[in-house]
Amino acid sequence: MVNIRALDPSASPLDYYAYELCRLREAAGLKQPQLGDIIYCSGSLIGMIENTKRVPTRDFSERLDAALGTDGHFSRLVGLVLRSQLPHWFQAYAEMEARATFISTFQCQLVHGLLQTEAYARAVFGVESPDALDASVAARMDRQRVLTRESPPVLWVVLDEAVLLREIGGKKVMRDQLAHLLSLRDRPWLEVQVLPFSAGQHTGMAGSFTMLRFEDDPDIHYSESNDSGHMTANPQVIKERSVGYARLQAEALSPRASAKLIARVMEERYGKQPEPDGRAVA
Repeated sequence: MVNIRALDPSASPLDYYAYELCRLREAAGLKQPQLGDIIYCSGSLIGMIENTKRVPTRDFSERLDAALGTDGHFSRLVGLVLRSQLPHWFQAYAEMEARATFISTFQCQLVHGLLQTEAYARAVFGVESPDALDASVAARMDRQRVLTRESPPVLWVVLDEAVLLREIGGKKVMRDQLAHLLSLRDRPWLEVQVLPFSAGQHTGMAGSFTMLRFEDDPDIHYSESNDSGHMTANPQVIKERSVGYARLQAEALSPRASAKLIARVMEERYGKQPEPDGRAVA
C-alpha cells in the first residue's frame, strides 16, 4: 500500500496523477481492491499506478472520473502524463503538432506516428524501448487524438514505397496497418500519397521531415535523428523545404493510385498468412 505522504506531486505529471489518485480514493473511503472492482480492473493495477510503476491510460482515467465523481479531473491530467512519457527532445514538437492547422510530412522509413496502429507502434518501440513499451505506445496512441477532435488539422502524408514493403511486426501487423491507411481515405482533411521507387532520386533523400503550419504563428520545419529532434522557423529553410515537399507531391502517385498500390501490396505481400499446419489463409 502506497503512503500518500511519500509521494511528491511536484516531481512529475505521473507523480501528481498518483498522488491525486491516492488522495481521492482515500477521500472516497475506498481501498485499492474496492476501487478496482468498481472500474473493472485489479487492485494491484491501482497500486502500481499509485506507486508510479504503471502509466495510466485514457480509458482508465475516464472510468476513474466516473467512479470517483471527479468531473474529468483524471481525464484532463492523463494527457499531461502521457505527453511526459514521450522522449524529452520530442515533447516540444508534440505540443506544436497538437496546435498545427496543417501538417505535411514525408516519411522514408516508417508510417507516420499519427497513422500507426497500436500493434505497429508496439513493434517499432519494442526494438529499443522494451522496458517502457506500454507507456510509449499509450503516449503515441494518445497523440493521435488530434485527428479526431472537432476541428482536426489537415494532414498530408507522402510515404516512400519502402515503407509499405518493410515488414514491421510481421505480416498480420503490416496487413492491418495498410488496411488502416486505406480506411482513412474518405476523410476530406487527410491524404496519403506513395512515392514509388520509379521516381528515382528525389528531394527527400536526406531523410524524413515534417512541416507544420499555424493560423497565427510562423511555419515550422521538423526533422530528427535517432535521439534528437530539430525544429526551425528559419524562412530560408521553410522556403526550401516547402518547394522540396511540393516536388515530392508532384512525383508521388495520386492519392487514388496510391490507395491502389497500398491495396495491392497488402494483398500480394501480406494477404495470405500460413496457419500452424502450413495451410494458407486469407
